[in-house]
Amino acid sequence: MILGASWCPLEETRRISNELRSIKERHGLARDFEMKWIKISPAKLEFYREVVDYFFDETALRFRALIIADKTKLDHAGFGQDHDTWYYKMYFSMLKVVIAPDHRFRIYLDIKDTRSSEKIRKLHEVLCSSIYDFDQSIIERVQTVRSNEIEILQVTDLLIGAVRYANIPDTGSAAKQAIVNHVKKRSRYRLSRTTLLKEDKFNLFFWHSREAHP
Repeated sequence: MILGASWCPLEETRRISNELRSIKERHGLARDFEMKWIKISPAKLEFYREVVDYFFDETALRFRALIIADKTKLDHAGFGQDHDTWYYKMYFSMLKVVIAPDHRFRIYLDIKDTRSSEKIRKLHEVLCSSIYDFDQSIIERVQTVRSNEIEILQVTDLLIGAVRYANIPDTGSAAKQAIVNHVKKRSRYRLSRTTLLKEDKFNLFFWHSREAHP
């Protein structure tokens, strides 16, 4: 399981979105084409390679992922929690190195990644409580959106897919492996271990469960 986020200053989102749409057009794709890891193919390899380059060359864009190495070892009962509570903890762990008290944040989640508006409300509440942001002045908004309408979310899906594939290869796709190799080259990481906490551009954290005390 991987939780990932890309972020940038609010004033840069329109420019970044338009530039990503221009990349689509240069490769003969519609501006509203949805970039997705599962859509990588030999015919679109150069397109996705250029998107990876765009991410690493664009100083306003950053990425962080939290990788749960083995979900089968989770012991919710031993830690007195349910799966949703654990999920909220993991989401905070993924975002805690991103959120800073001197900035304001708006968090957008792919609508497919959540079960209900209640879960989003609870996530917002937990994130704010974790940083003592009780008036929600730091984390202003947590809401769902449709990824096919948000280019930066599509880049996030691409990078999450590369990290997942690097650790659990699936179909043996040469095109996907080529993108993984390109991400490794541009990031200068093997994608299989935690990066330094202060890694600012492409930050990975591999989370491992620990045994509950009796």
